[in-house]
Amino acid sequence: MTKVEVKNGDINSALKRFKLKVAKSGVPSELKKHREYQKPGVKRREAKKEMIKNSRKRNKRNRG
Repeated sequence: MTKVEVKNGDINSALKRFKLKVAKSGVPSELKKHREYQKPGVKRREAKKEMIKNSRKRNKRNRG
């Protein structure tokens, strides 16, 4: 469970910190993945696309 303390009654900054912690934990992306059923073949294709995208990012970083 994610907890954030409110300091000096500043709810806006506490909310911002909470959203950041939740995003880093990966909850929104997991919800997005499980929103609808995907066939195994579609899942594999998406995973392959993701791997290609990540490898291109890594190569781009290593060159520059």
